[in-house]
Amino acid sequence: MISKSGQTSTSRPPCSTACDLSLPHGPAMAMRMDFADYEAEGHQHQHPQGQLILALHGAVTCTAESGVRVVPPDCGLWVPGGVSHSNHVTANARLTYLFVEPGAAKLPDECCTLSVSPMLREMIHRVADLSETDVPDAHVDRLMRVMLDELALMPRERLELPVSDHPKIAAIATALLANPSDRRTLGQWAEHVAVSERSLKRLMVQETGLSFGRWRRQLHLVIALRELAGGATVQQVAGDLGYESTTAFIVMFRKALGTTPTRYFADRLLSAGRV
Repeated sequence: MISKSGQTSTSRPPCSTACDLSLPHGPAMAMRMDFADYEAEGHQHQHPQGQLILALHGAVTCTAESGVRVVPPDCGLWVPGGVSHSNHVTANARLTYLFVEPGAAKLPDECCTLSVSPMLREMIHRVADLSETDVPDAHVDRLMRVMLDELALMPRERLELPVSDHPKIAAIATALLANPSDRRTLGQWAEHVAVSERSLKRLMVQETGLSFGRWRRQLHLVIALRELAGGATVQQVAGDLGYESTTAFIVMFRKALGTTPTRYFADRLLSAGRV
């Protein structure tokens, strides 16, 4: 069950493995999703349409194409059609989904996080206000064309955690995603997965493109963004990630994103036009 424009929808059940949404308004369709009363963990699924996920409140992370991505307040996560993915949302999440027919716009061929301008966000919300019984007209056609043209121009954000199907890297990733406060060193992880430290160091870069230290910091950043957007305090997140002090966590956050967590979310909300 999902909600659209504040109402519970029974006409379009959530996707399970594969589904075709049969968009009623030509090249695109948008809907609002409120997860307060539903499962926070989405099932792995795919659909022929591409999907842009916008977070209005709370947070969502998406696992797809060997990566875990987070959606900050003024960004959207783009998932191309046919890509298997699952979304994990916080209990307070309110999202807007934009579905785009294949070939309707020049959008990326791979999953990525895109900046979303306030104007584009409002156009998507206007499309979400259309009911399934509305008859498309010239005005709606023009709105969708401009909306998709604007979407194709949005710049990318680098807010993703590369993961790997390699069993040893996957084992480490699974363990740290479940317990991000685990502070075992590369050597200790090498012993845990039964390889030499040198081999694991080489394998981590080969499979993820990052050193182990940089990969773990990126994991902490992705989790921190999700939890902070979900309502957790900076102190809570610092503790959950195993930092010795809140200051140490803030220093990591500032090095990664150029500002403090509080300032980051204040700026994002301002950019999104919600303060």
